Amino acid sequence: MKTLVALAIALCATLVPARAASGPAKPWNFIVILVDDLGWTDLSCMGSTFYETPNIDRLAAQGMKFTQAYSACTVCSPTRASLLTGRYPARLHVTDWIKGHRDAKAKLRVPDWTMHLPLEEQTLAEALKPAGYATVSIGKWHLGGPGFFPEQQGFDQNIGGYDRGQPPSYVAPYKIPTLAEGPPGEFLTDRESAEAVKFISANRDRPFFVYLPHYAVHQPIAGKPEVVERYRRKARPDASHQDPAYAALIESVDDSVGRITRTLDALGIADRTVVIFTSDNGGLTVGRVPPTSNVPLRVGKGSAYEGGVRVPFIVRWPGHVAPGTTEATPVISPDIFPTLLEIAGVPPLRDRAIDGRSIVPLLEHRRGFTRDAIFWHYPHYHPGGATPYGAVRSGALKLIEFYEDDHVELYDLGADIGEKNDLARGRPADVRRLRKQLADWRRSVGAQMPTPNPAYVPPPSAPPAPGGSPEVKP
Repeated sequence: MKTLVALAIALCATLVPARAASGPAKPWNFIVILVDDLGWTDLSCMGSTFYETPNIDRLAAQGMKFTQAYSACTVCSPTRASLLTGRYPARLHVTDWIKGHRDAKAKLRVPDWTMHLPLEEQTLAEALKPAGYATVSIGKWHLGGPGFFPEQQGFDQNIGGYDRGQPPSYVAPYKIPTLAEGPPGEFLTDRESAEAVKFISANRDRPFFVYLPHYAVHQPIAGKPEVVERYRRKARPDASHQDPAYAALIESVDDSVGRITRTLDALGIADRTVVIFTSDNGGLTVGRVPPTSNVPLRVGKGSAYEGGVRVPFIVRWPGHVAPGTTEATPVISPDIFPTLLEIAGVPPLRDRAIDGRSIVPLLEHRRGFTRDAIFWHYPHYHPGGATPYGAVRSGALKLIEFYEDDHVELYDLGADIGEKNDLARGRPADVRRLRKQLADWRRSVGAQMPTPNPAYVPPPSAPPAPGGSPEVKP
């Protein structure tokens, strides 16, 4: 099947220009940096006064910062599958982290979701391959075990990706089977950026796609001791951001961004390289001392609310994105797939629906970007309290439907970013319209739904609030 996919793409590629968007004489290079569990405010350019991210801030100053960007899911694996294919997790049936969680006594029985990225799906690596791109995946994969690794999904190289969702250690020895051990004491984020620099340098004279899904800033929260100590001296107990180890881990990602962008400058290829920086879900906000806070957003990773899905999103595209621009149009992870293909002048396969929309018009500040709504579908329980739900955002309105009892909540995000004022009772027409839109979308993508659980055991006391934020899981 993979061979047929490549042949089909190659045939289509001969029928279109080398680049759909105007650009340099050589094809565009692409670097997608995906940070694990990075919250919406976890960068200084996104409002943090504690975390220090000068290199990421510089990237934003040289490109475009999106203020209403979303992950495709409130947990990691579905977002990763969606980013790589341009398709919603609900359509892929990859709707929970792999291997997820089952509660035998819960009110609903969760569907049998797909616990790998299916091989018949077309990834960015596969779509770009016929156009001559060198491709590499460096870091966290978490989209299936052996037989479903990056090298089976079109990537020339897989450095550090396997079925686990968190590193056994951030300090060598790493005990990651797909990553050659580094010298004792080497830091994992440094190693990932070193591998990216090595790949970029080796492929400077041909187009390349670097997919860099850092293991950071997922638990186990760890940082370099000297950096942790510096943040410990800076921390204030009354601040929303105050965890020195988490801050040090964020700084390691910032160091990585700086190392990569300096390499592009040194090689003279920065002007023909598109860099995208984002996260796979909102920041983690549970635990005795939560690693971070998403305030003013409500709660965090694993929840139905903005803190679970609103994420940083930065794009640097030299010559096309005006430096230092900000864009408030909502965008979502699957938009990356059609955006990169449009810039590369490579068409996706015609035999499948692509849910993402190319954001090239937004990046170039011109008309042409249209979308009625964006959607989420999480038919699962998470150990920290999140219950099955679906959601739709249309304009400034966001409706959340909780599947256990079919109740809905409605928020005007333009006036209430913290989702404190539920408007559902006072705006029945909007509830009916959005609920129908969500149901129609679920049918159109073949979303799998939970079903009543005959083994349900009611809790002895009131259950956690729907959409609650979960405990940490890989």
